[in-house]
Amino acid sequence: MMTDGRESLDAHYQRYRQILSDLTMMSDAFMRNVFKSAACVEYILQIILGKKDIRVTDVTVQQDNKNLHGRSAVLDCVAHDEDSSLFDVEVQQDSDGASPVRARYHSGLLDMNTLNPGENFDKLPESYTIFITQDDVLQEGRPIYHIERTITESGQPFRDRSHIIYVTASMQEDTELGRLMHDFHCKNADDMYSEVLAERVRTLKETPKGVDSMCRELEQLYLDGKNEGIAKGRAEGRAEGIVSGIRSLMATLGLSIEAAMGALEIPENERGMYRELLAKQ
Repeated sequence: MMTDGRESLDAHYQRYRQILSDLTMMSDAFMRNVFKSAACVEYILQIILGKKDIRVTDVTVQQDNKNLHGRSAVLDCVAHDEDSSLFDVEVQQDSDGASPVRARYHSGLLDMNTLNPGENFDKLPESYTIFITQDDVLQEGRPIYHIERTITESGQPFRDRSHIIYVTASMQEDTELGRLMHDFHCKNADDMYSEVLAERVRTLKETPKGVDSMCRELEQLYLDGKNEGIAKGRAEGRAEGIVSGIRSLMATLGLSIEAAMGALEIPENERGMYRELLAKQ
């Protein structure tokens, strides 16, 4: 039943409940909300860094790190611990968004947004830039990579207190890290190893308040992605713009190609063309 050209309230929320039920922590929209819990971020850092004594004091998701003389970036999750160490945790399904030079830039942005004018460089905290990627971006077949600067002539560490870490989410070995990556792919809280993460997932997916909040956020992302696709379609040529919109919805909501095309109301007789265009990119 339609009212004033809009779907009924029940149908409206049923659409987003279904999307929500399929989301995992590898999906941008859901990951951000899981990361709003300091306890969840603390647990994730403890496992990745192998330091059970890490205590997170504050967390900011979608932190907009400004660079007045160059490109700015919105960081997925920035956290501090009791020792004033700084952590940037990025979750990337697309390998193109997790290149080594991007990790370098993120690490630099953390530094540029830490010190106040005139403050001594020795005040820079220990920093960790962590990329959790679906695929093995560095292609050495490892579940985790620790990147550190060294002095070439001696092989000794440079000790600049900055660290870059890559975690391969698709590798789910029978280790603490592997079980964590398993949890990143779980749709249902009952399937997760970590009770800390499972409790947060239950709150977002199973409680009235959590479901309502997530559905509202998904609706806004859906509308933003749809409008972006339409706008780019007009500005760049319809096909290229719609492809951008499909990719945007797939990344932010974790939708399948078919679900994203449905969200953009692409006619059935045109969908084969967009599948081919996406496959070529």
